[in-house]
Amino acid sequence: MPDVGEGLTEAEILKWYVQVGDTVTDGQVVCEVETAKAAVELPIPFDGTVHELRFPEGTTVDVGQVIISVNVGGGDAPAAEAPVAEAAPVVAAPAAPAVEDEEPKGRQPVLVGYGVAASSTKRRPRKAPAGAAPAAAPAAPVLVSVPEQLNGHAPAGARPLAKPPVRKLAKDLGVDLATVTPTGPDGIITREDVHAAAAPAPAPAALAPAPVAAPAPAPAQAPAPVAAAVVSSDAREVRIPIKGVRKATAAAMVGSAFTAPHVTEFVTFDITRTMKLVEELKSDKDMAGLRVNPLLLIAKAVLVAVKRNPDINAAWDEAAQEIVLKQYVNLGIAAATPRGLIVPNIKDAHAQTLPELSKSLSELVSTAREGKTTPAAMQGGTFTITNVGVFGVDTGTPILNPGEAAILAVGAIKLQPWVHKGKVKARQVTTLALSFDHRLVDGELGSKFLADIAAILEQPKRLITWA
Repeated sequence: MPDVGEGLTEAEILKWYVQVGDTVTDGQVVCEVETAKAAVELPIPFDGTVHELRFPEGTTVDVGQVIISVNVGGGDAPAAEAPVAEAAPVVAAPAAPAVEDEEPKGRQPVLVGYGVAASSTKRRPRKAPAGAAPAAAPAAPVLVSVPEQLNGHAPAGARPLAKPPVRKLAKDLGVDLATVTPTGPDGIITREDVHAAAAPAPAPAALAPAPVAAPAPAPAQAPAPVAAAVVSSDAREVRIPIKGVRKATAAAMVGSAFTAPHVTEFVTFDITRTMKLVEELKSDKDMAGLRVNPLLLIAKAVLVAVKRNPDINAAWDEAAQEIVLKQYVNLGIAAATPRGLIVPNIKDAHAQTLPELSKSLSELVSTAREGKTTPAAMQGGTFTITNVGVFGVDTGTPILNPGEAAILAVGAIKLQPWVHKGKVKARQVTTLALSFDHRLVDGELGSKFLADIAAILEQPKRLITWA
C-alpha cells in the first residue's frame, strides 16, 4: 500500500479490478482505495499474472503492507515457492518499493508518479539445504510484491484490453467491455469502440427514472454505507464504521476546535446589486459558456478583501512559534460529497480573472461530486468558504479548516423587507459569518475583513475600485 497522500497512514480497499490468474500490464489500474482524503485508483508497474490478492474489499490496510503479488516470470509459480512471503515490506513514499532478489541491481520498479530511486535494499543470501547444488538458477518464475494504483474493470474470464481512459469512458457510459468488439491494434478496445457499443442500446436504468413496469430490485438499491454497517439484533439501530473521509474530517475538526481559539462574527446586508450583476454577467460575451452564480462573486469579493487585509491570510506554526503570512491565496470551497465533507482548493486564486475563477470553481465542484478529488487538491489551502445557504440555512459558526486563520460561511439569500433609500422595500438579503483564529486575527482585523466583504457585495463596483 503506497503513501498516496502526503503522510496518510492507511487506506481502505474499495474495489479490486483484477482477480487471481488475471493478466496485468504496466500502468493498468488494479484496485481503488479510499484514503482519509479521497478515493484513489492504483496502477500496477509490472507486466505479469496476478498471483495473490492479500486483502479483501472493505479492508483497511496500513501504508507499507503488501496488498498484491504478481508473477512477472510467466507461468504459474508453486505456492510453496512464493518468495513474496519473505519479501521486505513495500513502502512507497517517495522511495521506491522493495522487490525480490532477482530484480536488477541499482533500480527498483516504482509507482507511476514516484520516479525511480537507486535500490538500497539488501538481503541476506538464502542458505541452501544440506547437499544441495550451490548455484543453479531456479526455473520457477519470479514473484514480485507491489503496491498499486490503477483504473480498470475486471470481467469474469479473460480481461478485455483497454487503456485506463477508455475503461473510465466505458464505466461512465455503462458499457461492459467484455461485450465490446475491439478494433485497435493487438485487440485493444478504443474510445470509438466504446461509443459504438453504447450508441445502439443506452442503459435505460441509468438515463431515466425507473419505470413502474421495471422497478429495480430492492437489494441493489441499498445505500453503500448501510450495506457495510452492523445492524443490531432488534433492527432499531444501525452502526456505521467511522473511517475514510468522515474519520479524517472528525479528527481534523476536533483538533481545530480545541487548538485554535475560535471567534465568530456576523454581518447581515443587502446583496441586491450583486444579484443583479450576476444576471448581467450571465449574458456577457466574456462569460459565455461559464457558470455565473452568487458564489463566484462572493469568492471574488473575498479575494479583494484579502488583498486589503493580508494578515487574515496566515497560519500559526506552533512548532516554530511563528506566524506564517501567505503571499498567495489557495481558496478552499467546502463540498459535500457521497464520501463526506471535503475542502479542495483553487491554487493561486488571487491571480485569476473572473472568467478563470468561474472555470476553476466549476471544475472543483464537478470533480468533488464525481468523487475524483485528489489528495493534492485538498492540500495547502489558505482560506475557506462554506456555502450553507444552498440548504436554506441563514448562517452558522463554521470551524476552521486546520492550518488556516479564517473561514467564511455564506447564508441563504432571501427576499426580505429592508430599508432602502429611506423606504421599506423588498430586497435580497443575506448573512455572512466569519470564524477566525484569535491567536492570529484580533477583533479589529476580523471585523474590517468581514465588513469589506459585505461592502463589496453591497456595491459590487468595488470589485473594480478596490481591486
